[in-house]
Amino acid sequence: MKISYNWLKEYIDTRLSPEEVSLRLTACGLEVESMETRESVPGGFHGIVIGQVLTCAPHPNADRLTLTTVNIGDGEPLHIVCGAPNVAPGQKVVVACPGARVKMGDQEVEMKKSKIRGELSEGMICAEDELGLGTSHSGILVLPAEARVGTPAREYFNLSTDTVFEIGLTPNRSDAASHLGVARDLVAVLRNEAFVAGTPGPLLQQPDVSAFRQDNDDLPMQVVVRDPAACPRYSGLTMTGLKVAPSPRWLCDRLEAVGLRPINNLVDISNYVMMETGQPLHFFDAEKISGRSVIVGQLPEGTPFTTLDGVARTLSAEDLMICDAGGGMCIAGVFGGTRSGVTESTTAIFIESAAFNAVSVRKTSRRHGLKTDASFRFERGSDPCITVYALQRAVQLIREIAGGKVSSPVYDVYPVPVVPVRMDLRTSRVDALIGKKIPREHLEYILESLDIRVVGGQADTLSIEVPPYRVDVTREADVIEEVLRIYGYNNVEDPEHLRSAIAPGRHPDSDKLRNQVSDMLAGQGFHEAMCNSLSTSGYYNIQDEWKAVHCVPILNPVSQDLDVMRQTLLFGGLETVRHNRNRRVNDIRLFEFGNVYRTDGSMPRPEATLTPYSEEASLLILLSGSIGPEAWNRPAAPADVFELKSALENIGQKLGLKAFAYVPSQRSILSEGVEITMDGSSLGWMGELKPGLLKSFDIDAPVFAAELSWKKIVRRAAGVSMKFSTLPRFPEVRRDLALLVGSQVSFAEMKECALRAERRLLQEVNLFDVYEGKGIEPGMKSYALSFILRDEEKTLTDKVIEKAMDRIRQALEQETGARLR
Repeated sequence: MKISYNWLKEYIDTRLSPEEVSLRLTACGLEVESMETRESVPGGFHGIVIGQVLTCAPHPNADRLTLTTVNIGDGEPLHIVCGAPNVAPGQKVVVACPGARVKMGDQEVEMKKSKIRGELSEGMICAEDELGLGTSHSGILVLPAEARVGTPAREYFNLSTDTVFEIGLTPNRSDAASHLGVARDLVAVLRNEAFVAGTPGPLLQQPDVSAFRQDNDDLPMQVVVRDPAACPRYSGLTMTGLKVAPSPRWLCDRLEAVGLRPINNLVDISNYVMMETGQPLHFFDAEKISGRSVIVGQLPEGTPFTTLDGVARTLSAEDLMICDAGGGMCIAGVFGGTRSGVTESTTAIFIESAAFNAVSVRKTSRRHGLKTDASFRFERGSDPCITVYALQRAVQLIREIAGGKVSSPVYDVYPVPVVPVRMDLRTSRVDALIGKKIPREHLEYILESLDIRVVGGQADTLSIEVPPYRVDVTREADVIEEVLRIYGYNNVEDPEHLRSAIAPGRHPDSDKLRNQVSDMLAGQGFHEAMCNSLSTSGYYNIQDEWKAVHCVPILNPVSQDLDVMRQTLLFGGLETVRHNRNRRVNDIRLFEFGNVYRTDGSMPRPEATLTPYSEEASLLILLSGSIGPEAWNRPAAPADVFELKSALENIGQKLGLKAFAYVPSQRSILSEGVEITMDGSSLGWMGELKPGLLKSFDIDAPVFAAELSWKKIVRRAAGVSMKFSTLPRFPEVRRDLALLVGSQVSFAEMKECALRAERRLLQEVNLFDVYEGKGIEPGMKSYALSFILRDEEKTLTDKVIEKAMDRIRQALEQETGARLR
């Protein structure tokens, strides 16, 4: 949210610099994220001065150009080539000297000495649009004769410099969504500083509207609120005799400083009052209100309605509408309609100032995808006590800028007035939570500065009333937080002694293991992805692996593309692959740690609302493109499932797990793949994704993926203890066997068989060749296996090696039917 320093000073008598104001706002919880210096006219007229045309002569080489000399009050006159038809000797003009910047269409151009059609030009005599003072380009801007030559244009036009604060407003601080709200906090901080210093503190200088009056009854209006729950208070009045015109310069400057575009005086006044008070207003063209009645309520489901942006929308039966006798005029608290909007021909208006239910506005805003300045404030909670004040403030400004008369009484439908929140504040609790004893007199002074009334109390207790505009202050702890904001976090000293409890750590530490695996994968060239936990339900209709019925739906989705919680990390990963490939990043190695969510589809029971839902940590690894870059001595190797398997094996070794087992998988998303298991329990899956699935993500290259249950991995790592062992003292020996086995026999079976047969000496078994075809009988295949043997206590002899290999060979023959080739 943007806050103007100059605007803020209208409500506070202070000499603090923008930097000092920034520090105080941040210290009291209104974090200033950035500061920007703003000129009322872009460029600030630096290098632009008032001059006088001395002479004019035709350009020898151009019929439409004039050679002029211009006195700027500093040394020799400037020679300037001018193309304006109205230039004449004796005129007082605005001159851009070399180095100044002026507008040329949509661009800014720096003035330089140059030759135009062969004649020297040392600057430019400016028109309105080139200075940013208007839109006219029919000729140069001619000033009154009393303008003093040599006066900087910045001084002559009385340009102002402002500082704009960008405040990171948290959702609970709707009371600070305006200049008066920010000024209120700043006044409280300065009053606290003054109390400590023993000097009088400043007061909030809120605009006075006590002169408000009704002029006549020429335009009465009937106001009906059919849903008081959705609209607790609705105030309004009519005005006649208005003249719509451009806003004065000061009003445009104020709005442009906070990022709003001036439109006309009426619309600009409504925006000004909103940015000043935090109360959104809406102006209706009174002549377009059918039946002279304003009705606040809902319209039937499916009713069409066209908003001010020209978009035809379909209303929900839950959308609160501002209607007349003929139908909808405005989506309450969100956006106006085309039928009743203010135009240049408007002469009479109905002004709305209301308090709408925050939840109702939030749902409607999200339902229609409309985010406006009004909905921003209503969604966070508005102050029902300010509606009439904002109305009267708008009338005050309209009288000043657009003329007109108040032609009706103030209609104020307020069936159940909101009362201040009453509670008891224990001073002992204040001291305990803040960590410092604050004298009672000082505490009461801070509460008063926050508009929190002390209405009674006892020795250790204060009875207080919290104003309705502080919508998030409902508990004793909330009041103490407000006191601490103003007292100052930096004014609470660190204690001399720190007390802490030693809590036993979890074993294994899931976060620690995750960091270890992340570091290892990053070291192997993988990039970590972090995708949204929200996904689109459409993904669960294009495949059969994860059913849409098991998605956890979002009650109020931000958009239709983010309407469910993800059941798998895969779809977010494929979105990342597509995003990178669309930007010609084809070699992709990604991993992501994240949670996945699921519901069993049953209805929650009152006594166990979370029973149908589950949340589990997961790990996704993706490969696509090439494994590494091509080089002069080797081509780029394409990614494959074995590279993926290598990454998984490295994870298992890093965590000290037993070797993974791989079982053929029948998952519908995989062209070829396996289930990753350990001791018969599934840990996840791995394989090449089907082209059909990839096509639905607009990916035209093979993608290899693996997804593991991180929860199960961590559980497996719980019983693992890492032990240090010295390097082997004795050499290892390798022996190879070429074996014929049945085509159904796997290498994993043969490896387990060999390790059982020789537990002491056999260290490792590897498969280095597989052959099927000519010379091999049908139903058989040839495996070439290497066996690594080593004795930890002595050097192996040939006799011992042969005995060990005989045992291994016999075991393979008996258990797998293998025979020497």
